[in-house]
This record gives sequence, structure tokens and C-alpha cells, in this order.
Amino acid sequence: MVSKINFLFFILILLFVAACATKDANQDEVISNDEWVELDEFHMVMAESFHPYRDSANLAPARALASEMAQLADQWSQAALPSKVDNEDTRQMLSSLKDATAAFSEMANSADDSALGEELTKLHDLFHGIQEAWYGGGSEHEHQEHH
Repeated sequence: MVSKINFLFFILILLFVAACATKDANQDEVISNDEWVELDEFHMVMAESFHPYRDSANLAPARALASEMAQLADQWSQAALPSKVDNEDTRQMLSSLKDATAAFSEMANSADDSALGEELTKLHDLFHGIQEAWYGGGSEHEHQEHH
């Protein structure tokens, strides 16, 4: 009888340990799907570039940050994608963003304000397409006012 109770107690402990271990693995997966570091990094530079232009037609920050934006887009296009957005559409948008930011960087110091502003707006819109895929297809997200 004591042997049977010890055996059941041992089985219960094993089940408990297994349940806790499985939960930790799932928690790591959820955390990784809640973050997309490359999106956040690019977003900061895009915001610093786009807001001065949108708010007061100031393209100086966009000109100064063009190279960094192109570098971040290149790194982002090569990074592993979170499972939530790991699909051909997202990869295509990231490839387009990489190409467009490289072209923007090349023209940043020589283009007139009108042409540069138009290209910056296109970059911003392309970025927002990626952001919408991440946040759920056009739903409002916490940084909506700070494109």
C-alpha cells in the first residue's frame, strides 16, 4: 500500500514538472511573437525622419538619417521574421522597403525638396503596410499618431 502511494506521488510530481516545463516553452514563444525589434528600430528612424516633414516640411532630418534608414531596412530584410508575419507578402514588402530606402539614401543629398518629400511619403506608406501586417491589418495601434 505504501509502495503504491509513493508510486502515485512520484507520478504526480513528474506530471507537475512536465506541465511547468511545457508552460515555460510556450511562454517564450508568446514573448517572441509579441516583439519585432527590427520593426521598432526602423520605426524610430522613420518617425524622426517623417514627422518634421509632415509637420513643417522640414526634410533636414530625413536627409541626415537616410543612410541609417537604408542600413536598418537592409538588416531588417535579412532578419528572421516572427511567425505571425512569416509569409511571402511580408518578405516582399521588406524587400521593397530595402530597395526604396537605398534609392532614397542615394538621392537624399541631391534631390529637391519636392521629389524627396514625395519619396519619403512613399517610404512611410510602405512601412505602414508592414506595420499593419504586424498589428493586425489596419487596426489602430498605440503609435498611430506618430507615424
